[in-house]
Amino acid sequence: MPGLFEGKQGLITGVFNEKSIAWAIANEVLTGGGKCGFTYMPDKPDDARKKNLGRITKLTEGNPGALFLQPLDVTKDEQLDEVSQRCQKDLPGGLDFVLHSIAFANPEDLKRDTMETSREGFKMAMEISAYSLLAISNAVKDQLNPGASILTLTYFGGEKAVPGYNVMGVCKAALDACVRYLAFEMGPRHVRVNALSAGPLQTISGRGAGVDAMLGLYEAMAPLGRNITHEEAGRCGAFLMSEMSGGVTGEILHLDGGYNIMGSPGRMLDQIRQHQSG
Repeated sequence: MPGLFEGKQGLITGVFNEKSIAWAIANEVLTGGGKCGFTYMPDKPDDARKKNLGRITKLTEGNPGALFLQPLDVTKDEQLDEVSQRCQKDLPGGLDFVLHSIAFANPEDLKRDTMETSREGFKMAMEISAYSLLAISNAVKDQLNPGASILTLTYFGGEKAVPGYNVMGVCKAALDACVRYLAFEMGPRHVRVNALSAGPLQTISGRGAGVDAMLGLYEAMAPLGRNITHEEAGRCGAFLMSEMSGGVTGEILHLDGGYNIMGSPGRMLDQIRQHQSG
């Protein structure tokens, strides 16, 4: 979208690699003339290769619109403060958009029935996957320009029970509620808050949720008869973060070929269970 983000700047969180939905959206913003500050999950002290930093550096290096890379562990308030300070320093003039693309659950908990989720695992998954949207929004609220847009990434498993999605579905339901309450609270600031609910894509988080089985099911059930693409996710996300979606707030935009409007025949459940047991 050439020119769509000219003169706009904001914060992008949650880019892991080139397959991340967050990167597809960020790439649209950068191509459209926007300026972005990026956060990434801090590397472990014993990781001499600095893999997380290296991946995002590879994507952004040499791009004049990528202004900074800042580590962010959303469970640490001091790092949220540091991100806010970095935005003030390197993005003077305020923020026109914020992309929240952060979620995590213990892999062992994801393999269990939802009711078997460990207590500590539930707390961690909810804090990282849902509370972090509130925490980031609160950290930068005074830097958001009138007309700014906050966007998060959700999934249909927060609205309906999706076999295998388990505790993450509960987290996405909480995230969806956060969107609505933030939209209400940010409204007087003339800031919009929305969520993009994308169908399955080959991403790190998608693989953890059994994306291979889902791809076939979505292709078979979606009215469009196909899966979505990273490029489509990028364009839809950019739309929700741009002035083109002015007046839209508190919404969940489904990008799934229409899959969400369909019923769920028993054979779908059988196929998912077969995939999980295999």
